[in-house]
Amino acid sequence: MKSVKPKKFLGQHFLKDLTVAKAIADTVDTHPELPILEVGPGTGVLTQFLLPKERWLKVVEVDFESVAYLRENYPQLEEEIIEDDFLKMHLDRLFGGKPFVLTGNYPYNISSQIFFKMLDYKDLIPCCTGMIQKEVAERIAAKPGNKTYGILSILIQAWYRVEYLFTVSEQVFNPPPKVKSAVIRMTRNETQELGCNEKLFKQVVKTTFNQRRKTLRNSIKPILGKECPLTADALFNKRPEQLSVQDFIDLTNRVEEALKNGISLTTTDSE
Repeated sequence: MKSVKPKKFLGQHFLKDLTVAKAIADTVDTHPELPILEVGPGTGVLTQFLLPKERWLKVVEVDFESVAYLRENYPQLEEEIIEDDFLKMHLDRLFGGKPFVLTGNYPYNISSQIFFKMLDYKDLIPCCTGMIQKEVAERIAAKPGNKTYGILSILIQAWYRVEYLFTVSEQVFNPPPKVKSAVIRMTRNETQELGCNEKLFKQVVKTTFNQRRKTLRNSIKPILGKECPLTADALFNKRPEQLSVQDFIDLTNRVEEALKNGISLTTTDSE
């Protein structure tokens, strides 16, 4: 069969370095008892190193040419190739409702959306590994005070431990992307409940980071209104990138209390 041409509109950059491919495949070995879902296998450069692990492996691919290639070259996967858009899939019964490891050489243009979907299924995905744009990987792994620390950092780190594993040169792809890549691993932490309203937590994080250059006193106004007397509270002198996950949990609880009371937050010292 003829080779598959990478499609720009799908964000495809096919990995051609087998050493890197094997290293990515080996990142799933921290959970050897779990089945694996590979997103965007393309022509199977990563798949070929996942198959020998003798674990239940499914692959999901939206590109019909890649699906045809996989079916011809990996006949043992015939029943496990899912021709679908991962972002639109229901994952509840994928492996009979059992947890699984998510991995892949993720398309750059949807990597953040993939991880938001992972969060929706965090109870089914105790581990997620794979390769993404280096900038996004740095953002996910960033700590408070770092200029790359943001929405992705907090929402993912609330539920997962993040490991930035290694950087990958743009020269090992066809076609070479304009940026470097990185391989990360996210492993579920011990958190079962955040200790706050999760929907409001997301709203608080997204609202404040949408105006990340402003202090919380100003960036929280879309939620609490313009007349909040917060000037006496030291917490609200900070910018969102200075707050830890726990700080945001505490802030969410205070916001919820204020909303329930129908009044602005009290001006107690938070430090």
